[in-house]
Amino acid sequence: MILTYKGIKINYHTAGQGHPVVFLHGFLENATMWKEMIPFFSNKYHCISIDLLGHGETGSLGYIHTMEDMALAVKAALDHLEIAKAILIGHSMGGYVSLALTDLFSDLITGLVLLNSTSFPDNEERKLNRTRAIDIVKQNPNAYTSMAIANLFAEKNRLKYSEEIIAIKKEASKTSLQGIISALEGMKIRKDRTSVLSSFTGPKVIFSGKEDPVLTHDQNVIESKQSSTNLISFDGGHMTYIENKENLVLALQKFLQKF
Repeated sequence: MILTYKGIKINYHTAGQGHPVVFLHGFLENATMWKEMIPFFSNKYHCISIDLLGHGETGSLGYIHTMEDMALAVKAALDHLEIAKAILIGHSMGGYVSLALTDLFSDLITGLVLLNSTSFPDNEERKLNRTRAIDIVKQNPNAYTSMAIANLFAEKNRLKYSEEIIAIKKEASKTSLQGIISALEGMKIRKDRTSVLSSFTGPKVIFSGKEDPVLTHDQNVIESKQSSTNLISFDGGHMTYIENKENLVLALQKFLQKF
């Protein structure tokens, strides 16, 4: 379904009834990443998945999409659906957006799941890598997305999930050049939201990949202790929803039983 927001289209999907659960995808992904997972939850919950700014079928607003910009677009979709309370499940960049939304509208959020994500900001090395990535994208966006997707998986899993990697690359290739650059610029300047995660009093959890090549497991361990957030670790890399799907579904179902 489509709604109009600030002159662009926002694409979203809904399924089921019950307590609202909002699924937010990561960088170079879109709402289709959740299509095999939502059926496990839509029998008990109102599941909403949204294409974030510049991704999927949602348009771009400018050269930089801050995490706050993306959060406000999500809020517009929730307002459109007349949702006053929701659980957020954010993968990677979707977790950054979830934290921004929690920061801006704390009364809206009843539960928070960071899936292969973090409340920490980019360090200087990571910021530099994003700047380099932007330069590469401008030269050859397809080459960049192809390389970036494969590198999200644990090295041992790249052959095992070769078909899934091809499918994700196909979806990633639909992301506009502007959408890629805007998100990279926005992630690069995102705030440290450890205090937001710490002060959030509802149920919260970090799901971490032990061999995540993007966000190290050690970083999530530190973050978990600093923010008093439960940490659940899985074998595999940054793509837990593929690399450890069955265990993730069980963990999410257990988490959602709190509501």
